[in-house]
Amino acid sequence: MQRSNLLPARLHRFTLSSDLAWTVASLLCLLAWDALGLDRALAHVFGNDSGFPMRHQWFFVQVLHEGPRRLAWLLVLFLALGVWWPTGILRRIDLGERLQWALSALLALGVVSVLKNLSSTSCPWDLAEFGGVARYASHWALGVLDGGGGRCFPAGHASAGFAFLGGYFALRRRQPHAARWCLAGALVAGLILGVAQQVRGAHFMSHTLWTGWLCWISGWGANQMAGVLRQRLATPHRGLS
Repeated sequence: MQRSNLLPARLHRFTLSSDLAWTVASLLCLLAWDALGLDRALAHVFGNDSGFPMRHQWFFVQVLHEGPRRLAWLLVLFLALGVWWPTGILRRIDLGERLQWALSALLALGVVSVLKNLSSTSCPWDLAEFGGVARYASHWALGVLDGGGGRCFPAGHASAGFAFLGGYFALRRRQPHAARWCLAGALVAGLILGVAQQVRGAHFMSHTLWTGWLCWISGWGANQMAGVLRQRLATPHRGLS
C-alpha cells in the first residue's frame, strides 16, 4: 500500500523534471537564435529594399491572418462555455481541467498582447532596409526607439495557434493521446501562422518563437497552479486536538 502511494509521487516528479527540461532547452535555443542574429538574414529571403512582395497577397492576408484570428476567439469561447457545458473531448476531463485549459488560453493571449503593446520593437516592413523608415534594434534593447511604430514583439498573430498549448497539460492526465495531438496541433498552427507573417514582413522569426515559448510557459504555469490547488483540495484538513 505504501509502495503504491509512492508511484504517483514519482511520476509527478518525473513529469515535472521533463517539463522543466523542455522549457529550459527551448529557452536556450531561443537565446542562441537571438545571439546568432538569424532574424534579418531570414527576413531578406522574403523581402528587399522595396518591401515584401507578399505583404498584401490575398491568401496570406485573408486566409492565414484574418481567418485564424477569428477562429482562435471562437475556440476560446468554446473552451469557456465548455467549462460548464462540455462537449466532445471536454466531456472526458473534469471541471478543474476544463477550467485550466480555458484560463491557460486566455492567460497566453493576455501575456503576449500586453508585452506586444509595451514593446518598442518595430516590424520588419517598417525598417529602412525593407523600404520603411525605422532602423533595426534588437528586441532586447529595451526602451530603445527605432523610429518606427513599435508594438511588434512578440508575435501576436502566432498566439492564435500557440495559445492552445495549455490543452496539452489539461488533457494529459486523463487523455494522454489527445494531449499529444493537441500539443502537435497548437505547435503546427502557431508556426504556420508565424511563417505566414514572416513572409509578409510583419514579424521576424524570433517574434514567433518567443510567442510559442511564452504560451508554453503560460500553459505550464496554469498547470502548476492547478496541481497545487488539486493537492490542497485532496488533503484532508486536520481538526484542532
